Amino acid sequence: MVLRIANAASAMTAAQSGSFREDHAGTARLWDEQIASRGLALAPFSWRVSSLVEKAYKAEVDALRNGSPGKLQTRPVTKDDALGAAAGYLSGSAKWYAWKTEEDLKGNRAFKELGVSNFRSKDARALLDEWFKRRSMGFVHQAARYRGKANYREALFLAYGSGTETILSGYVDDMHALLKAFLAMAGAFARRKLGKDLWSEFVADVDAKKAFTTRAGDIWA
Repeated sequence: MVLRIANAASAMTAAQSGSFREDHAGTARLWDEQIASRGLALAPFSWRVSSLVEKAYKAEVDALRNGSPGKLQTRPVTKDDALGAAAGYLSGSAKWYAWKTEEDLKGNRAFKELGVSNFRSKDARALLDEWFKRRSMGFVHQAARYRGKANYREALFLAYGSGTETILSGYVDDMHALLKAFLAMAGAFARRKLGKDLWSEFVADVDAKKAFTTRAGDIWA
């Protein structure tokens, strides 16, 4: 699923500026910069944090949550519940990427030149804050993080032990619905950029030569 999202995100950036990246991290950054940050994606795919500074991103997440009580640990019943859970995952992802940024910075020359091993000193903290301020995060970042969780962590815990999750009914259908929605949005965006005639020719070609069962025309009607 995540590969399809990354490919669709690349299609959007290519249609927008002619640019795309070969890796998930680069694709996530470019899509956030060129699409999400400019208001060119539909909510909640447009949800993002403009930096990894904790005080700043928590305020942004709270605004997006808009008082919803929905949480990741509880199956959503209403749309409001689902949006609250989405805000929760955005917050958790921001925290995870902040941690990853810290780890990346520890290997950077600028940090090593400070001669410290953590970020408790004033200079080290200032350097970290500078890195945090330069790093935004959006939906494609979250998808890349989810890929790691689903492929390498959750797959292990779901297959072994007595604590196997029991609330995963509908999981595959939910993933399908999410992917279909993102692909539909990406297709609509590309159609506007490329023009109706060229887009229709593309969809017809995909349907004529596809090696999968889903019709492109059903997604991009």
